[in-house]
Amino acid sequence: MAVQSFPINPTLSAVAIAFRNPESRLIADRVMPRVPVATKAFKWTRYGTAQGFTVPNTMVGIKSEPNMVDFGGTEVSDQCVDFGLDDLVSNDGIENFENMDKPPSGGPIHPRDLSVMMLTSLIQLDREIRVANTVFGAANYGTNTVALAGTSRWDDFVNSNPVNAILVAADSLLVRPNKLVLGRQVWTVLRQHPSMVQAVYKTAQNRGVVSLQMAAEALELEEILIGEAWVNTARRGQPAAYNRAWGKSAALIYSSQTAAQIGQPSWGWTAQFGNYIAGSIPEPKRGLRGGELVRVGETVKEVIAAAECGYLFQTAIA
Repeated sequence: MAVQSFPINPTLSAVAIAFRNPESRLIADRVMPRVPVATKAFKWTRYGTAQGFTVPNTMVGIKSEPNMVDFGGTEVSDQCVDFGLDDLVSNDGIENFENMDKPPSGGPIHPRDLSVMMLTSLIQLDREIRVANTVFGAANYGTNTVALAGTSRWDDFVNSNPVNAILVAADSLLVRPNKLVLGRQVWTVLRQHPSMVQAVYKTAQNRGVVSLQMAAEALELEEILIGEAWVNTARRGQPAAYNRAWGKSAALIYSSQTAAQIGQPSWGWTAQFGNYIAGSIPEPKRGLRGGELVRVGETVKEVIAAAECGYLFQTAIA
């Protein structure tokens, strides 16, 4: 039997599992969907793309046998990583909550539950940053990447043509992408670009704004995902410096939880061992009256399974 030095509380774990930031704010799970694994250490198979497109001689003679085809792949060993945070809830705060008059419904949240929610939010934001850095990392696309500069950047409304660039890039991939991933700043530019406005409204107008659904239909994509998250990049104790977690690039990817689960090409996915866990343990040494140490964590690993299923536009805007 596994020994756990930190007690896991099912009730607090349920709070962590249920707590979710708005989908409009965090998109990591939709970009790199979660796939459950049975153990922290797991294996997956990287298949060569060519074997699905190289056709052998299929003609069979009257007395001959059909050609034998061998499908192989490279087995990759990987391991999920633990991510977690602690918080101290004072006994004073717990006692005050338990002694206060509470309305029949609604009202204040128990300090433990509030701590779990805040810790979960930070862990989710940390994952959002990891996924954003992965999606906008040029090394994860092989040769399917271009660094835009000067008049080719999409904020040049006169000389650039992002609609054509996206369509041509999509046509170049062996597996057609189903998602376009953008930071909020890039989407604000793209949705107003004359090439996008004209593609959607089918007129020569140079001004206008298009919706996500309109743009996705024009680009023949299932969805366009917009990263909204902010992160404070200042060091502890310094004035806050807020920056977007998703930068100024744009990624075309084929991402499918179903494909990942059955070993079919998918640009990236996330191996998940178990669910969020949460618990608390007495901490008598902190404060005059002590408190409880609250812990929240998850065990995951982001996997790039098929770099050829994506295309990256670096620095899409200045």
